[in-house]
Amino acid sequence: MSVPAEVTALAEGSDHLFPCFSRADVSFTQGDGAWLHGADGGRYLDFATGIAVTGLGHSHPELVDILVRQGMKLWHVSNAVRIPEQEELAGLLCEKTFADRIFFNNSGAEAIETAIKTARRHQFVSGSPARYRIVTFEGGFHGRTLATIAAGGRPKYLEGFGPPTAGFDTVPFGDLDALARACTATTAAVLLEPIQGESGIRSMSAYDLERVREICDRQGALLILDEVQTGIGRTGHFFAYQATSVAPDILAAAKGLGNGFPVAACLATEKVAAGMTPGTHGSTFGGNPLAMAVASKVVRLVGNEAFLVDVRRKGERLRAGLEALAAEYSEAFAEVRGEGLLLGLRCVPPVAVVATAARANGLLSVVAGDNVLRLLPPLIISDAEIEEGLMRLRQVGRALSSREIAGVSVGGNKRV
Repeated sequence: MSVPAEVTALAEGSDHLFPCFSRADVSFTQGDGAWLHGADGGRYLDFATGIAVTGLGHSHPELVDILVRQGMKLWHVSNAVRIPEQEELAGLLCEKTFADRIFFNNSGAEAIETAIKTARRHQFVSGSPARYRIVTFEGGFHGRTLATIAAGGRPKYLEGFGPPTAGFDTVPFGDLDALARACTATTAAVLLEPIQGESGIRSMSAYDLERVREICDRQGALLILDEVQTGIGRTGHFFAYQATSVAPDILAAAKGLGNGFPVAACLATEKVAAGMTPGTHGSTFGGNPLAMAVASKVVRLVGNEAFLVDVRRKGERLRAGLEALAAEYSEAFAEVRGEGLLLGLRCVPPVAVVATAARANGLLSVVAGDNVLRLLPPLIISDAEIEEGLMRLRQVGRALSSREIAGVSVGGNKRV
């Protein structure tokens, strides 16, 4: 079997790594706030944030301080003993959300796995063992484990890994009539992202989310929200669901929770979590003192209402600027999507071309489905940095509209 050219090229540059990633030819030596410093000498404005992870920016002094102080005391003990730092963070998260109970993980996929197990276990202990199926929406992305790729149901992620893990039903995005039909006596829960990031910043309206909640209640199914990307202030609310009248039964959080330190959490109500008794689930590293100390500081900083109000204000400012760019450069940009600082710019040329041009102008972004450029700046970004990002995108839009991409250059960074 022939090896794809892009895999060969990657292997030549990274001989000892799995060839799973198509990496841009850029690396970074350090970061501060909204900026990354490249090994190439360039200075890059970070509108990618590790895919919605470093919401408080790079090298945040309070996070560096807590990491060092906790690291000098205790890194790891097992969940066979009490972990005070874990209890503190669990209390903070319950105080700020619908939840009564928390299970700590290391990644978003693990948090989703915990959510699925919790939903199924709840139905089992409630006398409905036949209820084990999970209904999801097309375009959803819930992780890379065998169960979470089955939950997403996307062929490109399922191909080559054998029969998909059983127990998942997928309906068209936004088709609530199809959802109602799919929820049967074997349905344990409905799993969805309030905003689908991977598929192009596709949002579910508050009205539709309320209807989903009604369908779940009517059919005896639980509602699981995947807020791995939308949570921890990214939409201008601590969690995206808090902008609606809906509360889930279970929620998965990760990404921004540790600002880059690996940590995730599954949140649930008392009733739903009650079935997860000793021996039903576990984790070696989940909830270790080092991760808990960092995440507690993140929650205290981001969970402040004044901070969240300012994120919403910044999101409106950036969105207005993007809409102006789309109107001015309609040959390059077609539509603006999203909420808060989780925004998407649907492109006219291939999105990979736009992302490459933006990077050459010192602006980092993330590609998504439906030809959308994801723009995920840190929540601590300044107004001046928002304007700087828009200026760099304006240079890209001008070059793409005039079909002179080779002429794009800003601030001494490399030209395309």
